[in-house]
Amino acid sequence: MSKAEAQRIADYRNLDLVKVSPNAKPVVCKLMDYGKYRFDMIKKEKEAKKAQKVVEIKEIRLSQTIDIGDLKTKAKRAKEFLEDGNKVRVTLKMWGRQLAHTDISVQVVYDFYEMIKDYGVMETRPSTEGRIVGMTVAPIKNKNK
Repeated sequence: MSKAEAQRIADYRNLDLVKVSPNAKPVVCKLMDYGKYRFDMIKKEKEAKKAQKVVEIKEIRLSQTIDIGDLKTKAKRAKEFLEDGNKVRVTLKMWGRQLAHTDISVQVVYDFYEMIKDYGVMETRPSTEGRIVGMTVAPIKNKNK
């Protein structure tokens, strides 16, 4: 039908004439209440945003000479992060003579993982990047609190 006739029908029904596919031959249009349509779309976007869970990466810093008590305290904090659904980045920075014994640093990071393995899965294995040993732990998906 012609554009004028479609506009007349839209005016008669108190609706808007919206072009669905303006590049098609002939142009495809739809009769709708555009204000209500926009309201519904905004409402759906807000609902989708509420349903999203933003995963943060929390960082736990260790040292090569950390004592077992301090390691347990850091592990407890990491468990809380993992239970909340956040990823945990474990970093261990080496200083001076510690750089000659990177194997000890990697072992400390592995020991730390052994303490929290019930709450998270190792996403990246401990790797040495310069003077930093790093590892990422992701929360277990189907873990009940």
